[in-house]
Amino acid sequence: MDMQVWRSRLMTGQWFSHLPAPLQNSLLAAAKVRRLTPGQRLFKRGDPPCGLYAVLEGSVRIGAVSEQGKEALLSLVESPHWFGEICLFDGQPRTHDAFGLGQCTLLHISQTALLALLDEQPVYWRQLALLMSQKLRLTFINLEQLSLMPALARLAHRLLMIAEGYGEIAPPRRVLQLPQEQLASMLSLSRQTTNQILKDLQGQGILNLKYGEIEILDAERLRALAAV
Repeated sequence: MDMQVWRSRLMTGQWFSHLPAPLQNSLLAAAKVRRLTPGQRLFKRGDPPCGLYAVLEGSVRIGAVSEQGKEALLSLVESPHWFGEICLFDGQPRTHDAFGLGQCTLLHISQTALLALLDEQPVYWRQLALLMSQKLRLTFINLEQLSLMPALARLAHRLLMIAEGYGEIAPPRRVLQLPQEQLASMLSLSRQTTNQILKDLQGQGILNLKYGEIEILDAERLRALAAV
């Protein structure tokens, strides 16, 4: 597929669409398309920095596995989201594991190419900082919710955030490709608790559940629950 087709997809995202046109052009000129098979690992915790990625098709699972084999799922990254920028700033190893979920197509800009671009145009550091600060803001929100919000409100809020691509897409999606066990892991809830809440919401006509899929039928009522 032509890079200009990918550009149109990336332009549906808030971050890329608000970049200066010369920076958009430079990023696309330095980018390579990379494809992952279902379950293929993109990088693992401790790997050296490897640059910046954008999801074009499919989704990427970001998380970690403990020594006991328990997985913590932090996020599902979908099109047109960008990720991997933390290592650009500190040059430190990757903080988490990243795997393709289903067939996945990514845009990849290497660490070397990014640093060369930023050395040439230091003013663009601010644009990358905005990308990272958005993730930091979301992290603080999630930590606060974990401590203060009841399970129902946390689940409702996370579904709305995923539907909005964590602030990247508008209008929001109605249908989320999201297995219940992965949602439970993201919320630090048991699968049983998550399943019960989802079934209750389906009974109220707020959600519709299918295998590996959650459809938001009434976003306003879900938003009211998230505000509890």
